[in-house]
Amino acid sequence: METTHTMVNTSVKNGVMTIELTFDPGNCYTHEMMKQLDAAILQARFDNAVQAIVLRGAGEKFFCAGADINMLKTADPTFKYYFCLHANETLNRLEHTPKIVIAALNGHTVGGGLEIAMAADIRIARKGAGKVGLPEINLGVLPGTGGTQRLARLVNKSKAIELMCTAEVFHFEKALDLGIINDIWETANNAEFLDKIQAYAEQFCPPNRASKAVGRIKRSVQSGADLPFESALAVERELQQLLFQGDDAKEGLAAYIEKRKPNFTAK
Repeated sequence: METTHTMVNTSVKNGVMTIELTFDPGNCYTHEMMKQLDAAILQARFDNAVQAIVLRGAGEKFFCAGADINMLKTADPTFKYYFCLHANETLNRLEHTPKIVIAALNGHTVGGGLEIAMAADIRIARKGAGKVGLPEINLGVLPGTGGTQRLARLVNKSKAIELMCTAEVFHFEKALDLGIINDIWETANNAEFLDKIQAYAEQFCPPNRASKAVGRIKRSVQSGADLPFESALAVERELQQLLFQGDDAKEGLAAYIEKRKPNFTAK
């Protein structure tokens, strides 16, 4: 049995919920942490004050170093299977939540840590803060929290197989070249990086953006990308209809015609 204590901290500021992974060592995740992450995702979904989500690691050395190896070593195979199943469901829930998710890679992002980050919509790394990779092959296993599937979709099948089977762990610059992350920011320290991440996330919140439209763009891409094209277009149309019925679409169209800056309210 795991002892329950806080492994996931949440806070909300200016429409942005920050979800911070915190566990010693390496912000590694246990089943208890994954349950707390799941709860935080649901909290963000149901909170109308939350328009965007930032996912980050505590401290300055790690975003997340993956699953707790000691837990995996001692757990029985049945537990480990259900642990992976629940982790899959949790990260799917993150992808399906119609609020944009930004992973702030403020340290090493390896193994299951990269698998969590890949379930975010946008990944931004702090220059020089760490490395990324899926080296689970060194443990005699595969990346079992969505890693094989999400990496193949971000890069390509051949490159994904190579990276995972060679256990390569590499700098953020290579991750950027491969398309695994969106950007690298050079900042004086971790605190400045996280302040910039907060400001970046706030751009997707009212009154700057129609956050419902941001969320529906996310849902259209995340849900539609693996559907047949005609079915994906149907998803896109239905999401568009939901937006047409809201106040922000009316405000956006009116502001355009009146040549003024729109004032979005997330309604």
